Amino acid sequence: MSLKDRIKAQVAAFDGWARPWAERSKWNGWAYEFLLFGLKQAWACLFGALMLALLLGTHLFWPDDAPLARYDFLVIASVAIQAALLATKLERWDEAAVILIFHVVGTIMEIFKTAQGSWIYPEESVLRIGGVPLFSGFMYACVGSYIARITRLFEVRFVSYPPLWTTWTLAILAYVNFFTHHYVFDIRNALFAFSALIFWRTWFVFMPDQKPRRMPMLIGALLVSLFIWFAENLGTFAAAWVYPSQRDGWHVVPIDKMGAWYLLMLLSFVLVTLVHKPERTRSLAREPSQMRETRPQPITSE
Repeated sequence: MSLKDRIKAQVAAFDGWARPWAERSKWNGWAYEFLLFGLKQAWACLFGALMLALLLGTHLFWPDDAPLARYDFLVIASVAIQAALLATKLERWDEAAVILIFHVVGTIMEIFKTAQGSWIYPEESVLRIGGVPLFSGFMYACVGSYIARITRLFEVRFVSYPPLWTTWTLAILAYVNFFTHHYVFDIRNALFAFSALIFWRTWFVFMPDQKPRRMPMLIGALLVSLFIWFAENLGTFAAAWVYPSQRDGWHVVPIDKMGAWYLLMLLSFVLVTLVHKPERTRSLAREPSQMRETRPQPITSE
């Protein structure tokens, strides 16, 4: 039995043990659903959580006289994590291919941004391109991995999803703006407004347990961006990278950086739609049981 199958069997056994308790009352049911929501979120964050553990662990315990640079170890460990996820089938090959694209996209931006002095990687290493150690691309891959896994784990469907050309336009303009705003005017605020325009009617429907729940797409995107900002604070605390203002001592990353993560998260989401085509439910007005039974329809270019 593969690791993935063993995990499924353990989850089924846990559910069989806990389900009678959850069905005793509404409060028990809500508590159990909230627990499952948290567990699924944690499982979706597997790649990111392992990366953060590596960043913090090596920051606290990596010996100064180690023959291998800390950043180089992080590169090797990141590759090992990705390989293990694929070998155990906890991540799909088509998902990994899209995540690799985001990895490359992120690394290119890192090379440009470090050359501009937007942030720095203060430690020496061999496995790097210019001022960018190669583990940095895996931090972008963590975001892509989370979005791909959350889509599967929560069986995400959409209501009023915008035409695909609008989401790709947003993603491309957001990425280009990360480069061009150093030379011409910054269109970030216009991109925020554009994202609100195309997604303001969009809801996503997800399955924490047996009943569908729903949330506005924009609120979900902001929440994910907030948690990425929390992770960024841990990353800078661990000196994985630092901003110029943090050279003389660590401090909380300004909250306005969350805007950049919001746009990057949407870019990652759009890339993930290459393998997880957004699927729609027919109506928000349906009862949860009816929504569960409605056959989702793939969203195509409109």
